[in-house]
Amino acid sequence: MRRLLVLGLTLASSALMANDYESLMGTMRKAWPQASTVAVVCDSSASKGSVSALAAAAGGNMKIVVVDVKGPQDMGKALNGLASQRPNAVILLAGDHVAGDGSSAATFIIQRMAGMKVPVAATTEAGVKQGAVMGVGPGTGGKLLVNPKAAALSGVAVPEGGSAI
Repeated sequence: MRRLLVLGLTLASSALMANDYESLMGTMRKAWPQASTVAVVCDSSASKGSVSALAAAAGGNMKIVVVDVKGPQDMGKALNGLASQRPNAVILLAGDHVAGDGSSAATFIIQRMAGMKVPVAATTEAGVKQGAVMGVGPGTGGKLLVNPKAAALSGVAVPEGGSAI
């Protein structure tokens, strides 16, 4: 009985997490239809649930590339990985302890990706304030927030219907 309860809670948690990314992925598909490869920089073992939820929300329409980092010392390696993979966008995982929204590593990634003309998206207001082009999800209260300056730097369209920060 206890195992069934744990399994049920795990499945429910994964489904809720997938919902965290569905709005973001839907908005990305509309605003940037060319985005077929999306990268995530995170501690993959600690953020396994979020990465799985993101992949579920992406469906078969987008390839998710995970660049694994264990600490801030891995940011150079992460940039090399991003440069070699050439993603169409990067998504910040809010809860990641290394490169999540609000972290100095996220700021570093956002700045470097803008220089490479790769937009960054987030699920929190903090991520958009840091320089992500857009954010929508639980951390924005479900509202689409956009950063027109970041969009211009990244060379992408600002998603329609968003509130500018």
